[in-house]
Amino acid sequence: MTEKIAVLGAGSWGSVLANLLAENGHDVRLWSHNPEQVNVLNDQHENPKYMKDFKYSETLIATESMEDAIQDAKVILIAIPTGGIREVANQAGTILSRLNQVSLILHATKGLEQVTYKRPSEMIAEEIPETNRRGIVAITGPSHAEDVARKDLTAITAASADESHAKEVQVLFNNDYFRIYSNDDIVGAEFGAALKNIIAIAAGILVGLGYHDNAKAALITRGLNEIKRLGVAFGANPFTFTGLSGVGDLIVTATSVNSRNWRAGNQLGQGKSLDDVMADMGMVIEGVYTTKAAYEMSQDRHVEMPIIESIYKVLYENADVKVLINGLMQRDMRSELD
Repeated sequence: MTEKIAVLGAGSWGSVLANLLAENGHDVRLWSHNPEQVNVLNDQHENPKYMKDFKYSETLIATESMEDAIQDAKVILIAIPTGGIREVANQAGTILSRLNQVSLILHATKGLEQVTYKRPSEMIAEEIPETNRRGIVAITGPSHAEDVARKDLTAITAASADESHAKEVQVLFNNDYFRIYSNDDIVGAEFGAALKNIIAIAAGILVGLGYHDNAKAALITRGLNEIKRLGVAFGANPFTFTGLSGVGDLIVTATSVNSRNWRAGNQLGQGKSLDDVMADMGMVIEGVYTTKAAYEMSQDRHVEMPIIESIYKVLYENADVKVLINGLMQRDMRSELD
């Protein structure tokens, strides 16, 4: 069954998900605030800044009018960096109210808001009136846009407090190379999605310093433990972190050169400054901002997170990473299950 779907955000992930939905036979409107990007997408079916050498479906329609994208859309997918999600959700909510329209709201954002520590679904709930949304679903899991574009086999999670909404998303997205599993733990899914970016930065740092597989395996395993510890403190189901939005997303982000967070960490490990790394990347490095939020949350809730605390000190206090690694290895001995 063909549905009209609005995708707000034409970066790599948003545009690739929009293309997948269009190829699945849906009527997709991809919104971007950049008129030049819209023209290139519509005329040449390309998005060169984000997805070099990839051809988009000719049935995918881009627009710079958010209202045109949203009007009559049964589903709205927000796929932008965390820092902009509140503003875009507010604009979408205003349009939905004006149109007297009710839509299912999806997001594919992986981060936490600064200062408030709020998750993307919480920001969306505050900005889009309840009367204009059927529910909120988080889409997250091990999924580089580049791999989805080449139709690599991919499995991710759709999480919602109302699992019937997650199952609705399954029907929209599932095809022969892209599979979505449902989950009713949106808190855990969003924590896993956000915090794994911090561990990916740490993994990149290790490689940049010359460490090998043993070190990476130790980091990923103990990093997952910290992610779970903080998520559970905020009400997440611990079993969520053993799934696609937890360990799955962590593995792919902490081991791949396609990860901006890994690449940023790798450059830090090689001795570059954070300012130079961020300038060189040219796109948002979510883990840098999430590190600050996660560190402050852990301090507030008295949750022990030594790896994430160390990355915070590297990013925000210019601490010597080699000294911090030595400190981590020399910590008091303890049980693995603590």
